Amino acid sequence: MDVHIPTMSRPDSKHARERLVADLQAVVRDSEDLLKATARDMSDAAQQARARLGSALEKARATCAEWQEQGIATAKEAAKSTDAAIRSHPYESIAVAFGVGVLIGALWKSR
Repeated sequence: MDVHIPTMSRPDSKHARERLVADLQAVVRDSEDLLKATARDMSDAAQQARARLGSALEKARATCAEWQEQGIATAKEAAKSTDAAIRSHPYESIAVAFGVGVLIGALWKSR
């Protein structure tokens, strides 16, 4: 069972990816608990099911790790891009930060 999720770049897709990773981790934990609980069942069907579940768990762990690495790489790339933009336009960046600060201050004062 191969799962392919295309690179997601929209802000809502980041939240969806994080939620999917959390759900996948929960499934892995629950499956590990199930494997431990059925360790004493030695029937052939149970052994085959345990082997398939173990294989699926390894794939799920690998997918989860890949998605986490992809998220970290995306965050690092965004930070580098932001740093480059600020360094190439320092005065504009200061002006934008100042404007946002004035806006927040005005909104805060009007409360």
